[in-house]
Amino acid sequence: MRLRNIPRADSVLNECKEVVKNGAEYRGRWREVFGNSNPVHIEIGMGKGQFLLTLAKQNPKINYIGIERYSSVLLRAVEKLQNDSEIPLSNIRFICMDARSVADVFAFGEINCIYLNFSDPWPKARHAPRRLTSREFLSRYHKLLASDGVIEFKTDNRLLFDFSVAEVNASSEFDLVGSTYDLHHDIEMNQGNIMTEYEEKFSALGNPIYKLIASPKDLH
Repeated sequence: MRLRNIPRADSVLNECKEVVKNGAEYRGRWREVFGNSNPVHIEIGMGKGQFLLTLAKQNPKINYIGIERYSSVLLRAVEKLQNDSEIPLSNIRFICMDARSVADVFAFGEINCIYLNFSDPWPKARHAPRRLTSREFLSRYHKLLASDGVIEFKTDNRLLFDFSVAEVNASSEFDLVGSTYDLHHDIEMNQGNIMTEYEEKFSALGNPIYKLIASPKDLH
């Protein structure tokens, strides 16, 4: 996907106190960044931020970190935060980085939940390792998650979802806790669901939304 460059994005992100400029400096110390011992949840590929900002408002005793590779996309999340004066949020941070570097930024067992929402499907077979639910990425996540942590993944792409279920089942590090091929009509799985911008768009078109939850096997 070709993204439009926004020249002011870098300057806005540099001036925003919620944007962490060098995440690796805080590896193992993220609770110090927030000034509390609350659980830390991250969203990888957060897009424009609707999902994470909603969670942060609803759950003030959970710390949230949004990871987005593209500054022009992260800019939209920052603007949402800055333009929403309803509730000042102290429990959210952003990082502009590639997801492949997550193990350099977060320490062993430091994260309680990883959200993956409507990730790039990388449809060509040779690009499968780049998918955020590939075994290569699952191995990275296993290093970050607490023993009782979880991964929550949502998509409207059936091929990506089938691939993701197969990758979790084939992994030596994760168990598939739950899955659904029609989230919005699954009473149990849809409880407390927060919709992303993409989710609202695709579900309005009648597309089913798929979701899985995976947890680390007891290897710690």
